[in-house]
Amino acid sequence: MQNMGFISVIPSLLAVVLCFVTRNTVVSLMVACFAGTLLAGQGLMGLPTLLKTSMGTTGFAWVMMLNVFISILVAYFQKTGAIQGFSRRVHDFHLGRKGVQLISWLLGLFVYFSDSFSPLFVGTVMRRISDNAKISREKLSYIADSTSAPVSVLMPITGWAAYLSGLAVGVGCIADQEQAMSLFVKAVPFNFYALFAVAFVFLIGSGLVKDFGPMKKAERRAVDEGKVLRDGAQPLIGKELTEMPAQEGIKTRVFLNFILPVLMIVCIAVGTYVTLHSAKTMEAFLAVVIFMTVSMMLQGIPLKDVINTATDGVKGAVPVVMLLALAYSVNALSKTMGTATYIVSLAQQFLSPHLLPFIIFVIAAIMAFATGTSWGTFAICMPIALPLAFNYTNNQVTPLVTACFAAVAGGGVFGDHCSPLSDTTVLSSAGAAADHIDHVKTQLPYALVCAAAASIAYLFVGFLMV
Repeated sequence: MQNMGFISVIPSLLAVVLCFVTRNTVVSLMVACFAGTLLAGQGLMGLPTLLKTSMGTTGFAWVMMLNVFISILVAYFQKTGAIQGFSRRVHDFHLGRKGVQLISWLLGLFVYFSDSFSPLFVGTVMRRISDNAKISREKLSYIADSTSAPVSVLMPITGWAAYLSGLAVGVGCIADQEQAMSLFVKAVPFNFYALFAVAFVFLIGSGLVKDFGPMKKAERRAVDEGKVLRDGAQPLIGKELTEMPAQEGIKTRVFLNFILPVLMIVCIAVGTYVTLHSAKTMEAFLAVVIFMTVSMMLQGIPLKDVINTATDGVKGAVPVVMLLALAYSVNALSKTMGTATYIVSLAQQFLSPHLLPFIIFVIAAIMAFATGTSWGTFAICMPIALPLAFNYTNNQVTPLVTACFAAVAGGGVFGDHCSPLSDTTVLSSAGAAADHIDHVKTQLPYALVCAAAASIAYLFVGFLMV
């Protein structure tokens, strides 16, 4: 496991700092990629090579196509008037700001099976409703983000559970996938960050905890001035999706054009996971896109208009795809330079059984924030953390082992839904049509509060249960 020392941290650090200073994420990531390739000794041609290899991966293609399909569905929802109709029905309940925030929270819990779909879905569905309730786009993107990865990592019937448990197979006394999944379930109560993050959204949304920091300023602006976006903000979504009117003369059918497609997505994703042990999320969206294409034509929308709507959906996805491409490039560069292994090497001298869960959580959190990838963090941290934990327990599953397993999962989630380099953070900004850096700045203090609480909890576990 080689690394380039402190130099390996510079590209990620440069990207994060420039994002906050310039408020231009695309330029910041491009500068970070260029500087990183030079530091890595790849020369002036290193940048185009990096972009080509990063965007040529299956992982990037999957996220890109998923985002495109979702954008097409969003365009279909708006063209048929389904989202507008759903918004009117929710508005009839006169829920107020707290009610809208709690519905957004519950909606995020409902679509737990995909951390990519969840923030886009919650943001898109609730955007018009939250705008009417004078809720800032920053708040909506925070709710969507904090009910995506933090929820997915707690559920045993998601790809997250399969991936994390798979990393534990063959370590210590974990002999097969069944025992590994049992470890995952036992570790859920110890996944403090994810639990705190989900609970904190409820506390904020219900008003039990008052807004603070940059989020408080954003909410005051929305309530007092009626501005859900700050002046000069750049929503991370194309105007094709935010300004698309409904087709004239078509009857609003909320169930057919919105509720049924969503239920189809959930049923296909969950059903394929149960039967095939792999949630076919991409296939679910493709099937629903085909279903809605045919359905819209049967409802009287001309084929030309349907095709134009799908094209507008693809155009609306372009800003997100550009940002995802650069984020994946920075992540790939971090992997090449050994950023993660360098961070791990810094903490090795502090390891002890009492401090192990706490240190593992902090390392995973820093690593995921710096690289923008939780699954990459899992792949590096889990093979290190679990053998260390089993070494202290004579290869027995004890609270120390489950806490260390959960610490890796929770730390990875922290970085995944806070880092400006993370695809989940990008998708949350896109779903809520929020300025990406505004979303990161307002969410980070809330996430840090949950991370601090989780750190204290891991210290208690380490000293009281080990």
